Amino acid sequence: MLAYISAMVSPNIHSQRFYAFCRAALIKNPGMSYPISGQNPGYKHPGYQVDSPIIPHGVSVAVSAPAVFRFTGPSNPERHLAAAEVFGVDISSVKKESAGEVLGEALTKFLADLGDQPKGLKDLGFKREHIDDLVEGTIPQRRVLMLAPGLAEEVSEEREQLRMLFEEAMEH
Repeated sequence: MLAYISAMVSPNIHSQRFYAFCRAALIKNPGMSYPISGQNPGYKHPGYQVDSPIIPHGVSVAVSAPAVFRFTGPSNPERHLAAAEVFGVDISSVKKESAGEVLGEALTKFLADLGDQPKGLKDLGFKREHIDDLVEGTIPQRRVLMLAPGLAEEVSEEREQLRMLFEEAMEH
């Protein structure tokens, strides 16, 4: 997602946003993005001249990012608030407990302002009945999931957390 966003933002704010994203907890997104791209129900991203469906990696990460940041907010509220501030949010009166929500909203607005971004998994063609397959496609991504703040170590609880994240990522 960072490379995708870096191509879309103006150079004068690129490094600040890049840094903020790196510092805010973008761990779960790549693990969730693999099944999103791999189980593509037929989406072709605008501007790609291809014969077959494609969900670019940055898009597959971005559609779940607001939900993921809401989830990871408690793990490091200061980083989440710093990232939200880079997106123009006045964080002076934001409570730490709201950090994830505030960053999720800031990212949702940023993606909407880009104009051509899907507003969740639903815009990619996914339906609620795809969620279990998306969860099962995420579980094997141990190398990134084991670093994810707040994610359970017990697999059945982890499945439920991932299911909730995919449900929240259906639309934003």
